[in-house]
Amino acid sequence: MAELSSPRAPPEGRARAGGHAVPGAGPEGPPSARAAAPGSLWSRRCRYLRTGRACCQMGEALLAVLILVCASVSCGPPGGYTGLPDLGGIYYYQYGGAYSGFSGADGQKARELDQRFYLLKLPVGRAAMAAGGCLLASSCVLISLGVLRLPWRFPAWLLLECALDAVIAVGMVPALYYYFHFLLEVYNSSVCKERELLYQSKGYQGFRCSLHAAEVAVGLWGCVAAMAYLLSAGLAARAYRAVKTLKQKPVQLE
Repeated sequence: MAELSSPRAPPEGRARAGGHAVPGAGPEGPPSARAAAPGSLWSRRCRYLRTGRACCQMGEALLAVLILVCASVSCGPPGGYTGLPDLGGIYYYQYGGAYSGFSGADGQKARELDQRFYLLKLPVGRAAMAAGGCLLASSCVLISLGVLRLPWRFPAWLLLECALDAVIAVGMVPALYYYFHFLLEVYNSSVCKERELLYQSKGYQGFRCSLHAAEVAVGLWGCVAAMAYLLSAGLAARAYRAVKTLKQKPVQLE
C-alpha cells in the first residue's frame, strides 16, 4: 500500500513488486559505471589473490626464487685459494689468508685448478638459474592474468594453463635428473679429485668432491615445485569447469 500511495514511482531497477532486486541498475548506475569505479574494480581484481589458484601460483613463485638463489650459490665464485685475496686485506692478513700454505708452484696450481673447476660447474649452474628464472617469470605472468580476469573472459585459457602446469611438473623430473647427473660428473672428474688432494695436503677439509647443501636444496625445492605445479594443474581444470557452468547457466532471479 505504501508503494501505491507514494506520489512518485520507485526508482527504476531498485525493486519490483515482489521486492526482489533487479541487477544491472540502481543508484550506482549501469554496470559499466560501477565497473569503472576505482574502489570496486580494485576489490574485484584483488579477490583473485584469495583463491586457491592464486595461492598456489604465489607458492610457485617463491619456490622459483629459492631455486634461483640456491643455483646462484653453485654458480658463484670458485672460492679456495683464488677467493682468499678477494675477501679484502683485513681477512687476508689477519685471518690466515696470507699464510694459507700455498706459495710458488702450489699457489699457481691451486689457482689453475680453482678456475678449471669453476668452468666445469658453470654450465650446470647457469642452466639451473635459467630454469628458476623462467619458472618465476611464468608464475608472475599467470598471477597477473588472473588479477586481470582473463580466465573469466576466455575460459579456454584455463585449459592452456592446466596443460602448461602439467608439462612443467612432468618436465621437472628429467630436469632434476640431468642436473644431478652433470654435477656428479663434475665432482667425479680428475680436476676435482686433484683439487681436493691439493687442499687436503695443506690441511683444508672443505673442498671434498661431493654435493653441497645449496645443490641438494635445488633438488629439494624442485621436487616441491613439481608437486605444486601438479596441484595448480588440477585447480585450473576445476576452475575451467566452474567457469563453463556459470556461463552456460546464468543465475536465475527469484
